[in-house]
Amino acid sequence: MAERVAFYAPLKPPDHPTPSGDRRMARALMTALALQGRKVDLPSRFRSFDREGDPARQMRIEQLGKRFADRLIRRYRDMPKRQYPTAWITYHAYHKSPDWLGPVVQEALNIPYLLIEASFARKQAGGPWDLGHRSARASIRAADVTLAMTGVDEEGLSSLIEPPSELRRLPPFLDPTPFRQAARQRARHRRNLSARYGLDRDQPWLLAVAMMRDDVKRHSYTLLAEALRRLGDRSWQLVVVGDGVARPMIENLYEPLGPERVKFAGILEENELPACYTAADVYAWPAVREAYGMAFLEAQASGLPVIAGREGGVIDVVRDGVTGMLTIPRSLDSLASAIAALLDDPIRRREMAAAAPAYVEGEHSLVRASTLLDRALIDASAILDRKFGQRRAAP
Repeated sequence: MAERVAFYAPLKPPDHPTPSGDRRMARALMTALALQGRKVDLPSRFRSFDREGDPARQMRIEQLGKRFADRLIRRYRDMPKRQYPTAWITYHAYHKSPDWLGPVVQEALNIPYLLIEASFARKQAGGPWDLGHRSARASIRAADVTLAMTGVDEEGLSSLIEPPSELRRLPPFLDPTPFRQAARQRARHRRNLSARYGLDRDQPWLLAVAMMRDDVKRHSYTLLAEALRRLGDRSWQLVVVGDGVARPMIENLYEPLGPERVKFAGILEENELPACYTAADVYAWPAVREAYGMAFLEAQASGLPVIAGREGGVIDVVRDGVTGMLTIPRSLDSLASAIAALLDDPIRRREMAAAAPAYVEGEHSLVRASTLLDRALIDASAILDRKFGQRRAAP
């Protein structure tokens, strides 16, 4: 019988209707676990996310989380023991979306507890998310194995994790297969995209893929629009994939550039994205406060050079000077100069386009991530044994 793994995402469940990089990563993790023959269960779709930093709301979320955890424990204990999950994995727990379920269920069932893409920022102590901050700290200390996806997160976590628990790196990843397949049909996809959006196939196409929210996403959209205004009379067109509540505001930002320059594609289904990526020439996104950006990996897997701000974990998913160009964070001059440099140098674009898929295949592939996850699960069980001895108490 295949091992069962409980997979929980407190920020956004994998089957949430709104597309995002977070949802794509959660689905990729489930696929990676299944690739090793494990059965992946979603024990709960409870969201603990508090966007506004409302302490009263966070207390209500905590109480709800405790009730859901108790309900889960009762449900599991009504099952035969062979149907218990062999491990609990929580993806993307941090001060705004803490894990109120995993540590409680893990302790009751005495199973390994793993955290993926947890983060910890000491500056949140005593702030509007203090309750979530303290919960995140407790979860990190309770985990048997914590898998950081970026160097920034790894640095923040390192001071909290003590032996025998372990901190490891799991680079962001994807299945490059659909992007590789789409790249083989680039000419056809370029014709189709040209017909669909009225694009000139003789001009370089820039691409940006991001939701349209009135937060850091709007800031990135603003920087990109301002940078494009500095390109002078160069030939280019931009395709924007994304939608959201801030769309009217964002469309206004790009109106001075002209409708012949900027095409808004709205939201595309995940199976439509590879064709869109591979038809373009350059992926450009300022990446303001970006954790790392799944779209950067998707673009490179499609053979698309990337221009991005050197913020957060972006340095962990783009090889500067090889698969793209990383610019000074939030610098209009740096961003505009990088875009102009690649527009003016088609040979360099082609070199980066050739290097990008190999980089993703080697460092950020689904197969590699599946192997790392398998080893982490095996080791987490051994670590739990070392913590509590070989004779675990029966649940």
